[in-house]
Amino acid sequence: MLSGAWRGVVVAMISCCAAAGTASADARFDWPLAPRPHVERVFDKPAENWLPGHRGVDLGGSAGQPVLAAGEGIVAFAGVVAGKPTVSIDHSGGLRTTYEPVVTDVHAGERVAAGAVIGTLESGHEGCVVAACLHWGVRRGREYLDPLGLVRRQPLRLKPLRDG
Repeated sequence: MLSGAWRGVVVAMISCCAAAGTASADARFDWPLAPRPHVERVFDKPAENWLPGHRGVDLGGSAGQPVLAAGEGIVAFAGVVAGKPTVSIDHSGGLRTTYEPVVTDVHAGERVAAGAVIGTLESGHEGCVVAACLHWGVRRGREYLDPLGLVRRQPLRLKPLRDG
């Protein structure tokens, strides 16, 4: 049983993490590019879904580089959206990851394993400061989440509070 001080620390940490707006899941997720890519542009959640923001992260890569399924799931969409080749995958826990611009090797309804090649990265992502960027997004329902929360898992370390 946790003492009162420990209980407060645990509750505060859980509340903090839940409020941070990061994606987390019980399933195993990994980076959609290998080796681990540089984050060129970070997640910038808009105050409301219809307002400007950046609903994912841009990962530096190279044209023709294989794009990997970040986690196990079922391809929900593979096609073109607003002129960009796009792939979306539904995962357990109600998560959906999206990858663009990706020339696809998969079809809607297809089951993919974590790390499976889903296509190749195409150059020309708008706003990318390098030759090719993968825009990687995740949402649960209608809420956009920071996809880095899927891969930046670190061990939880609790430290005792000092009395007085």
